[in-house]
Amino acid sequence: MWRTVVLIFVGKLCVVDSIGQVRKQFTVDRNEACNKVELSLKAKTGNCFIRPSQTSEVLNIYSNQSIEEYSHTFSNEVKDKTCMVKLELDCESQRGIGRNISYRVFGGNERPNDKFWKVYLAENMPYSLDLDYGLGNANLDLAGLSVSKLKINTGSADVKVSYSTGEMNKVDMDTFFIKVDMGSLTARQLNLTRSKLVLADVGFGNMLLDFSDKPSVSHRIKGSVGAGTLIVYLPAKEVPVIVHVTDSWLCSLSLSRSLKKINSNTFANAAYTKDSKDALTFDLDVSMGKIIFKEH
Repeated sequence: MWRTVVLIFVGKLCVVDSIGQVRKQFTVDRNEACNKVELSLKAKTGNCFIRPSQTSEVLNIYSNQSIEEYSHTFSNEVKDKTCMVKLELDCESQRGIGRNISYRVFGGNERPNDKFWKVYLAENMPYSLDLDYGLGNANLDLAGLSVSKLKINTGSADVKVSYSTGEMNKVDMDTFFIKVDMGSLTARQLNLTRSKLVLADVGFGNMLLDFSDKPSVSHRIKGSVGAGTLIVYLPAKEVPVIVHVTDSWLCSLSLSRSLKKINSNTFANAAYTKDSKDALTFDLDVSMGKIIFKEH
């Protein structure tokens, strides 16, 4: 019975015409039985955008594709007052994916993908977001949203996270988890996340974490760098910062002028003391990669 409902639901929503006009693809209406949303979104290729919405629906997704151009799986169920939404998108055949991989490795003039999905979330509904991007680009504008947990995993995609209007997260964030394999991830205005714990995992790609603004809460950042690069922008000198690094002879560590060695593999700025409140605390592990601290 559930399978039939899902198929009918998806069939009603996929209304893109053959010329690629932007149309609504998926929607999830507000349910009085739900007090939060768990959204799991996986996009193998293409360009994805997440934005706040002024509508009452908890999820609206638009695209410029026709239904014949991509495959998908979609489910929506209510469990323990949580609306659990799972969506997996695949906009190209295996041949198309191979072309995208060649573009990333060897370069070229041809754009690898011009297909997109625009995801709109309600501003006054708490979300737990689990986002997985394969190839392409993703742009997340989280200004004014209520995100209690955020997980981003990028294979070879390039991902940008920001708070465009400067409006901070409306709820405390439990964990901000970000993982980069061969792609890149840039996270700006991390002071607006209200996340006390940031988990960062860099494989062969690049990651930039921007803490240049004064934090609203104390942040603990635990990071692991394989063969890639992690760049960290630090806030003004009056914000206490302490850095613990477990490194190897194969890695590269570049520290800003404000960070001084206070112990073995431990560095801090002049504002830091053992009693410091709202401090930025970094616990980092690097093997063959590079970690760079900069003052913005």
